Amino acid sequence: MKRLFTLLALVGALGFCAAPVMAQDKAAEAAKAEAPAAAAPAAAATATPTPAPTPNKGDTAWMLTSTALVLLMSVPALALFYGGLVRSKNMLSVLMQVFVTFSLITVLWCIYGYSLAFTEGNSLIGGLDRLFLKGTFDAGKGEFAMGATFSKATPMYELVFVAFQATFAAITCCLILGSVVERMKFSAVLIFMVIWFTFSYLPVAHMVWFWMGPDAYTDPKLVDELNSKAGLLWQWGALDFAGGTVVHINAGVAGLVGAYVLGKRVGYGKEAMSPHNLTMTMIGAAMLWFGWFGFNAGSALEANGSAALAFMNTFLATACAVLTWIFGEWIFKGKPSMLGAASGAVAGLVAITPAAGNVGIPGAFVIGSLAGLVCLWGVTGLKKMLGADDALDVFGVHAVGGIMGALLTGVFNSQDLGGPGLVTDWVTAKVGSNPIMDQLLIQAKAVGVTVIWTAVVAFIAFKIADIIVGLRVSEEAEREGLDVNEHGEAAYHL
Repeated sequence: MKRLFTLLALVGALGFCAAPVMAQDKAAEAAKAEAPAAAAPAAAATATPTPAPTPNKGDTAWMLTSTALVLLMSVPALALFYGGLVRSKNMLSVLMQVFVTFSLITVLWCIYGYSLAFTEGNSLIGGLDRLFLKGTFDAGKGEFAMGATFSKATPMYELVFVAFQATFAAITCCLILGSVVERMKFSAVLIFMVIWFTFSYLPVAHMVWFWMGPDAYTDPKLVDELNSKAGLLWQWGALDFAGGTVVHINAGVAGLVGAYVLGKRVGYGKEAMSPHNLTMTMIGAAMLWFGWFGFNAGSALEANGSAALAFMNTFLATACAVLTWIFGEWIFKGKPSMLGAASGAVAGLVAITPAAGNVGIPGAFVIGSLAGLVCLWGVTGLKKMLGADDALDVFGVHAVGGIMGALLTGVFNSQDLGGPGLVTDWVTAKVGSNPIMDQLLIQAKAVGVTVIWTAVVAFIAFKIADIIVGLRVSEEAEREGLDVNEHGEAAYHL
């Protein structure tokens, strides 16, 4: 009997609790039946708004790591690579030039460089909306500005992109130093860098990499207007994943111009100018290879399949270039050298840079293998033809390798040759391939514009520095070494 009363009480309680709910449901159904048109606005008013996309923490961590890896490429990797290649009396001057140039360009990037490269302006240069990084962080609200990646609804913190691209700008300027080491005044180096960075690096970066981002492409009617706001070479459809034109051709051609304007080192061609420490050069090359994964795979801007492809291509092409360079030496010079292996690694890294995420594995095999042989010719046969004292072969490796890589990107981007293709419609994110010859022509035009632009700016910048402080140290100072005469220090005390 007690169980029966308990059961009845439980049923009654449930019915009592459910009654209001059932009544509300019936009332709601009646309301819908009577006024269906009025229900939609009411529902819309109470619906929770869709939150704005936020950066993925994994992507953010990867991009911060990539930024640090590119910093490693310059200080200390490039400094050690270059430093080991010069004579011991100039070792410290090379370290100083790389270290200070990297710091100088980082500061200029945050003052005006980022704004001119990556904000809307015209097809050649950006605007001034981000001077001193204004607007990237609101301290009052604690809000960070967002930047675009290559995927819709996948933003990144703009400050992360600022830092990542700062390392690109800084290392590009440092690369030029290899052509003018052992004879250029430190003050002239700094003056030249300010001018060249402002009038060559920033416009080229804007022309190649600036666009309105995938989220802006919401309607086919907007495509032409949005494309017109992008950089000139981006409008043409030029492919440069991580800096074949912006970094390597840009710096390599500027270095060759500097070698011509400065003239040859005292004793060049008559005295031995062998590298003083190939151990340091090998360490520098190995660290460059390590850091370059951030340079190339980081340029995907996300921790995704594109980054994985760029990572693997960077890994593979570099190894191929090491082998072809030393086998080329073995055949033509009789012995494979450590300098050749290190140079081959850099050649492979340079050549795969524009192609890293733009070609498939077959492309990496071909580009890396050709890079070792083509750049070996660039620092031997071509260098003799040019007759310039490009001390550390910046043109022969970076410009030649960059040009080759940029052109072959147009070939191996094709899906018919194992490439990933390119986005042909940003509204729908549709991927396809251009005819190979069409894309190759676009790549060639982009290379031509970059070569001419940087050559003209570099010549003017060197001449201005020459007028202000003079480019070269005295012959006596050059013979004694730049370490003591320019910095009052010595790398070694033996």
